Amino acid sequence: MRDHRHGKHAPRSEVWTGRATNRYQWLLALIGAACLALGITLAVDSAWTTGIAPLVMAVVGCIAAGLLVLFGTLAFVHVALRVDEDHLEVRCGHIGVPRRRIPLSQVAGAEFAPHVTPRHWGGWGYRWRPEKGTAVVVRRGEGVVLQLWDGHTFTVTVDDAEAAVRVIRDRLRPHRPGAPR
Repeated sequence: MRDHRHGKHAPRSEVWTGRATNRYQWLLALIGAACLALGITLAVDSAWTTGIAPLVMAVVGCIAAGLLVLFGTLAFVHVALRVDEDHLEVRCGHIGVPRRRIPLSQVAGAEFAPHVTPRHWGGWGYRWRPEKGTAVVVRRGEGVVLQLWDGHTFTVTVDDAEAAVRVIRDRLRPHRPGAPR
């Protein structure tokens, strides 16, 4: 899925892509599917003798919890980072939502973060903390930290984050008129 070569002397490509995956999120998705299946089983084949209200509450609760866990975890099984000449785009999950597109003109700098953990951000997913900024964290490991001109930061976990930082920094440098890009 990558359009770049590893190494310091790789030629500049038009688009750099990278991603990070968390296989453990699939376990949570299975738990959500199990809750959903339990809710459907209760609705179809129930022998509750205590009345309809407890049955409806159990069915609705299991289905709601199952859908929330299932779709909430599937949205953050992986994250894809794409850097082109003008923008940086982050897409989450299989359908690419949530998505954030940051013009490189809004980026003041990029740093490599060797240890980004869900614990530092309050869990997996799209996170915001007033003292730290915004992050997309799908797993523990390396990541990219962007300093934006408005004073905020944006962190994303991605494999080969050092290469991503090099590409972003290269595209942030002002180029001389007439020099090849």
